[in-house]
Amino acid sequence: MISSGKIKSVDFYRKIPRDLTEASLSGAGLSILAALFMMFLFGMELNNYLSVSTSTSVIVDKSTDGDFLRIDFNLSFPALSCEFASVDVSDVLGTNRLNITKTIRKFSIDPDLRPTGAEFHSGPISDFIKHGDEVEEESVEGSVVLSANNFDKLSHQFPILVVNFYAPWCYWSNRLKPSWEKAAKIIRERYDPEMDGRILLGKVDCTVEGDLCRRNHIQGYPSIRIFRKGSDVRDNHGHHDHESYYGDRDTDSLVKTMEELVAPIPVESHKPSLEGKVENTTESAKRPAPKTGGCRIEGYVRVKKVPGNLIISAHSGSHSFDAAQMNMSHVISHFSFGKMISPRVISDVKRLVPYLGGSYDRLNGRTFINHREIGANVTIEHYLQVVKTEVYTRRSYKLIEEYEYTAHSSLVQSLHIPVTKFHFELSPMQVLITENQRSFSHFITNVCAIIGGVFTVAGILDSILHNTLRLMKKVELGKNF
Repeated sequence: MISSGKIKSVDFYRKIPRDLTEASLSGAGLSILAALFMMFLFGMELNNYLSVSTSTSVIVDKSTDGDFLRIDFNLSFPALSCEFASVDVSDVLGTNRLNITKTIRKFSIDPDLRPTGAEFHSGPISDFIKHGDEVEEESVEGSVVLSANNFDKLSHQFPILVVNFYAPWCYWSNRLKPSWEKAAKIIRERYDPEMDGRILLGKVDCTVEGDLCRRNHIQGYPSIRIFRKGSDVRDNHGHHDHESYYGDRDTDSLVKTMEELVAPIPVESHKPSLEGKVENTTESAKRPAPKTGGCRIEGYVRVKKVPGNLIISAHSGSHSFDAAQMNMSHVISHFSFGKMISPRVISDVKRLVPYLGGSYDRLNGRTFINHREIGANVTIEHYLQVVKTEVYTRRSYKLIEEYEYTAHSSLVQSLHIPVTKFHFELSPMQVLITENQRSFSHFITNVCAIIGGVFTVAGILDSILHNTLRLMKKVELGKNF
């Protein structure tokens, strides 16, 4: 067996008898300073251990071929009707998607951007609208010419007033004209305005009656509107609540539609007494001009990760638009790339990298208004440079993916129908940010190094100070002798 004496021989920390040690005032002061210094260094090391550090690297985008990028947006157009507002997507690979509706919602808004009702549903509109083959006859004028002077009077006189808002320069208006006049003549013969008085077909030349057309928010030509007496006032906003006709435009289809409108209305009590009736209903029939010419468009689209365009415009396969009257001013409530990130995740990301997340929704709250005169044909373009950023947190083992972008906007004079265009281009590089978590063993090692280092240095300083004082005493004693 190994004796206790041999075991004691490997003791690194041999004890000195207390009687052989000597305490000094300088040593006590140095010990206090050393202890305080140890506590300070320990606090600094603990703070460094608990703090978060990251490493940033720029690498080639790891997206695979066929990956799609989501674009979320909420845009308000005070002067673009939901009736014709279209969301289109195109890219350099030849993708061209028109009038996306599946992931898009539209709400009619007034000039103050306030919604004027529930979600706007235009309903299924046929890509092909049938037109008549009638040749325009000079003598056929079946519809009544309406103007600002007689529009309100006739709209309150007849239970059904169907109006064709047209422009003489419009191709589709000219195609509709023969069928419209012939249908109006047939309806006038079947339902005489003087004897029957249930329905009247009229027409408005929007190049002459511009204010009347703007009051009814006519943006495409021809627009056929159906006004129903007694049901064209909304209680919540006091705006006209008329219907739009999107059906075929040949004579037979028009006549059939008009007869369906008249059928539920009884003949009696609808004979027009032009003077008395209008006078008795003038006050009750007055109503403010409708304020539903704007549109809020919200939703998302998926695009390929290649340079492309998101375009908001007025679009229709059977209407013409006056470029001089189009105003694409808009307010951007939200515009971002990638999956929607919750505010909590954004705050966690900013905890790691304070400057990150500032360009995630750079266009939010921005307003782009066209102050130029009508006829300027202004297209508003936004050029977006998009960079993918991945943040990997080791503590929660989460991979947070976000897309930040820069934005440059301009107003450009266009030769065609004005649009709002978002041109986006993704960088081939991506930023990878990784959280560097410090190991606990490294923290313990540093703490031991602090304690041992400070203790050793303090001992050296104490020895130097003690020997210096002893030497000074000896020198002083030598002088005395």
